[in-house]
Amino acid sequence: MKTSDFDYTLPTGLIAQSPAGPRDHSRLMLLNRESGSIEHRRFFEIVDYLRDGDVMVFNDSRVIPARLKGRRAGSGGKVELLLLRRTDNNVWEALARPARRLQIGAEVQISDGGILAVVIGVGDGGIRSVRFSDESLLLAAGEVPLPPYIHEPLENAERYQTVYARVTGSVAAPTAGLHFTPDLLNKIERKGVRCLFVTLHVGLDTFRPIKEEDPREHTIYKEYGVIDKNVAGELSRARREGRRIICVGTTTVRLVEQAAGVNKLPRLEPFQDWVDLFILPGHRFRMVDAMVTNFHLPKSTLLMLVTAFGGKEFILKAYREAIAQDYRFYSFGDAMLIL
Repeated sequence: MKTSDFDYTLPTGLIAQSPAGPRDHSRLMLLNRESGSIEHRRFFEIVDYLRDGDVMVFNDSRVIPARLKGRRAGSGGKVELLLLRRTDNNVWEALARPARRLQIGAEVQISDGGILAVVIGVGDGGIRSVRFSDESLLLAAGEVPLPPYIHEPLENAERYQTVYARVTGSVAAPTAGLHFTPDLLNKIERKGVRCLFVTLHVGLDTFRPIKEEDPREHTIYKEYGVIDKNVAGELSRARREGRRIICVGTTTVRLVEQAAGVNKLPRLEPFQDWVDLFILPGHRFRMVDAMVTNFHLPKSTLLMLVTAFGGKEFILKAYREAIAQDYRFYSFGDAMLIL
């Protein structure tokens, strides 16, 4: 298995620069693993493929305004920090640009908010440990960090949040959930589907490419996840009774599968810990029967996860068809439902 096995060529015009409107009118590609069939629908028609007793699992993490702009003390050079995760009082791991000029002891004055940032640790890949003079001011000083392939400004920052986002902590949206509306969620529940909410704060691997030719040598960035007692109980009952568990997004898949890996199924215990599960082809899925997901970047951990679930040839075929049919790709793009 090579990282190049997960490469494909995408016309730049298919990279969605803005979200669909309304949310649930994006396109939906339906993949049936058993029959090998592919159908083309609209996202709101997902209800037609759900049934009474199904369980849908959503990630309720909310994107924080994690992008901070500032200037180096002394030189005045421009600096950008992308907050990744909080490690202590006033201390965060951040992705720094330009990182080479931010060594231990370097000071950055954040442009808005009167915050001083001091580099106290140096990691790989441009990651820095940074102590802030007052972290309570960060949310007001930062900007919502849109992915680097989106070049158009977002008029309404809430369009980069799911309608059910409530627990702050992500640096990127769990984008499969962006297609849902309150009305669509109500229709899903009226069909007899149980909607459950877990939390996984999306981190660096959402936009960090895999550089190693052998993907098994890639170290995935840890993300913090929570499955509470009630949700764990509901998932345990669904697995025991043979009802379908449908995960919305790769983040939800990783959290549920990691929690399942430390339990003796069908019982799933509450989970509150760091998630570092890297799902590659060959993974045995223990909890997930179906998934909703967007179309992902080449050579990404997300595409590898989807390939592990749907099968390499089937997913490659689906991506070729999506390109031929002018589907919109990546964060603001269209979706697929893999059954």
